[in-house]
Amino acid sequence: MGTVKQTIIPIKQIDRVLNPIHEATGMPNEAYTNPEYFNFERDHVFSNTWVCVGFASDLIKNGYVMPIDFMDLPLLMMKSRQGEVQVFHNVCSHRGMKLVHEAGEVQGMIRCPYHSWTYDLNGSLKGTPHLGGIGKHNDERFACEKHGLKAIRSAIWMDMVFINLSGEASSFDEHIAPLTQRWQEFLGDDGLSLLRRANMGGHLEIEVKSNWKLTIENFCEAYHLPWVHPALNTYSKLEDHYNIMFDERFSGQGSYKYNLSDTAGTHLPKFPSWPEEKLRHAEYVALFPNVLIGIQADHAFAMMIDPISTDKTIERLRIFYISDEATKDEYAACRTATLESWRVVFGEDIGAVEGMQQGRYSPGFGGGAFSPEMDTPTHFFQIWLAKQVKSVTEA
Repeated sequence: MGTVKQTIIPIKQIDRVLNPIHEATGMPNEAYTNPEYFNFERDHVFSNTWVCVGFASDLIKNGYVMPIDFMDLPLLMMKSRQGEVQVFHNVCSHRGMKLVHEAGEVQGMIRCPYHSWTYDLNGSLKGTPHLGGIGKHNDERFACEKHGLKAIRSAIWMDMVFINLSGEASSFDEHIAPLTQRWQEFLGDDGLSLLRRANMGGHLEIEVKSNWKLTIENFCEAYHLPWVHPALNTYSKLEDHYNIMFDERFSGQGSYKYNLSDTAGTHLPKFPSWPEEKLRHAEYVALFPNVLIGIQADHAFAMMIDPISTDKTIERLRIFYISDEATKDEYAACRTATLESWRVVFGEDIGAVEGMQQGRYSPGFGGGAFSPEMDTPTHFFQIWLAKQVKSVTEA
């Protein structure tokens, strides 16, 4: 894996990101355009913390499996016969053959197409045909229990499946605790347990021709609202927003006057613990490195930012409604209106982030500058990233 070569990201450019915001520059162009640096982020930034790789509810029944290629790593989400969701490396323990290529229900065992070794949905190696010679399917010299699929440390929160590839991060409960504590007044103790996905009005995927970081940076600030989101700016204006930054890995923005329900005529069930005097409040927080979360009184969303390459990202959005009641047919039009509003908002961002990606190939741009007031959440994210990079290069 190694460290970042100085010819790719000079350490002095990293140090400039860490300057006070009025003196800082952003991450250099190479951080957005260089494939070697992209792999470095996978191996040293993403692997050392908790990252989202999918959604548990996409595993629609027990016995369902879903292959994932996350930053070129073949992974496999599986839901066992007992309903437990786990994540494994999607490779056979024998010769490294990729096991599963399509999502679907497994009727029996997962079978490697190369030598027909088989695994159950808990990852245990169950079948090794001719292992000890023709017709001998076991061998006392070979312990099957040592050669199951390689499990990855994982956790589920707000339907998102998180993994820690290195296995060295703090527990996920510790990792997410600052956010759950912040949102206690809105969600109460059981608010997340009330979240429901609906077959209609709950799913959106957007392909963007930009580096994953630009999506995070764009989400963190409201500065661009009047020019990029004119419709949103009518019911959640720039002047109604406030910056959010805490615990080194969360930043974003909030609104005091989010008002989609009146604007779009939606009247969905609300979180029972949401304060009546704050029904127009909403918060949008990036959980570094690749999750965007929004909460409103009558729905929430989670977006996984899936880095495909240096200049390709897929935004995987899931919208959640409050309680089983909200999934009924009588609320179908409200759910559709809510999804459509976010489709418009996130669609409007495409031109902005793709334009910034194109600009990252210009020698005339050297990391840019920050507004000392309006860009603080974005700078907060870049500081987090710069510290991760610097900790590796100085190790």
